[in-house]
Amino acid sequence: MTKDTMEIVREQDVVPFRNRVREFGTRIGMSLVNQTKLITAASELVRNMLKYASGGKVILEIISHNAKTGVRLTFKDEGPGIADIAMAMRDGFSTGRSLGLGLPGAKRLVNEFDLKSNPGEGTTVTVIHWKHGR
Repeated sequence: MTKDTMEIVREQDVVPFRNRVREFGTRIGMSLVNQTKLITAASELVRNMLKYASGGKVILEIISHNAKTGVRLTFKDEGPGIADIAMAMRDGFSTGRSLGLGLPGAKRLVNEFDLKSNPGEGTTVTVIHWKHGR
């Protein structure tokens, strides 16, 4: 199993992070379409982490489950947290004067999406995209 951790603390960290996500997808033979979905979701999530929590860390992993291979990304920050997760997952909702496509958009792009957040304690978002994802 391949695993890596990247600290994301400034905008300049985003491109090397995206490249690393691409490397992980390429390593397991993920199609270009699925790599693009994963990288797009990862970009949204990492930008949220920078915007709302001044950065954090991302754990990148190649995982296998029931003869499936995929890439799991875990975004962890120690920011203000999300007070209303249900509201944050609605299309068009934004506390940051953006389009509000980040979280629900990222969820639609990956096969599995898990968000845990407590106000004042930070947020952890875990996404998985399988090699043969939709």
